Amino acid sequence: MIRTILVPLDGSHFAEQALPLALGVARRANAEIQLLFVHGPMDVVHPDHHFVAENSLVTEWKTEHRAYLDDTAQRLRAAGIKSVNVFLLEGDVAATIQQHIAAHPVDLVVMTTHARGPVARVWLGSVADRLIRELAVPLLLVRPTEGKANFTEEVRLRHFLLPLDGTPLAEQIIEPAIALGELMDTEYTLLRVIQPVPTTDYLAERMRTGGTPGVLVAPSETTRAQLHTRAQAYLDQVAERFREKLLRVRTCVAEETQPAVAVLETADHLPADLIAMQTHGRRGLSRLLFGSVADKVLRGAKMPLLIQRPAPHH
Repeated sequence: MIRTILVPLDGSHFAEQALPLALGVARRANAEIQLLFVHGPMDVVHPDHHFVAENSLVTEWKTEHRAYLDDTAQRLRAAGIKSVNVFLLEGDVAATIQQHIAAHPVDLVVMTTHARGPVARVWLGSVADRLIRELAVPLLLVRPTEGKANFTEEVRLRHFLLPLDGTPLAEQIIEPAIALGELMDTEYTLLRVIQPVPTTDYLAERMRTGGTPGVLVAPSETTRAQLHTRAQAYLDQVAERFREKLLRVRTCVAEETQPAVAVLETADHLPADLIAMQTHGRRGLSRLLFGSVADKVLRGAKMPLLIQRPAPHH
């Protein structure tokens, strides 16, 4: 259940483009929205200036940013959100967001993947990257576009794509995906990506040139069929968990040497309104759908992503 949604803002129109989606979710869940503005240290945000009267400047930005948050909160209330709270903090942005969540528990963080402008280098791009790897709650990432956020347009997420790799770890994304999708009357597609098996023609050519033993030629199609069968059986089993909740779900097995490519192509083909996937939150991990693959999907996806770091006990 989604009761509280946190939206980090930095004062830019790019960051505000997370608000319509947060608004749509909060309206359906009757959830509270928390708006959080974190002002980084002066020497980081303004590295080219030396401040003499730093106290007065801090007071000035606090006043400006508080007014900005109050105005944004009023717009959300006018759009139908009953409970909106604002928080103005100072410190390392990613760390401060996590400290805030520890003190004021939230169920979902909604933010844009990056921002532009003078503070972009210390704000959403690197912050989103850190939160993906460290945040303990689901993170809903929105790719910003040009222009201001539209609070009047109804945001609907009608189709979720869930890439799975056959492990319980990857399946941890199912619960938050369902919690979000049930609010939107969403349909789900479960995707399993398998590595292609070399074709008989390819193996026969390799055999003729001395590269592949003849004994491997005949079984190639059988191996391919077995991989498909296993992948489909796995997806069917997982799909039953959705059907037990009377949710609409379909399954898809894709062959691709690069799993991220398969995820993005499937998302475009459906088309999906959101991709939901688990991430290990550690660098250098080469499992099928974690680490660098999640990063590639994040960079290439046109639609929002629901990302979650696995629970510590897994």
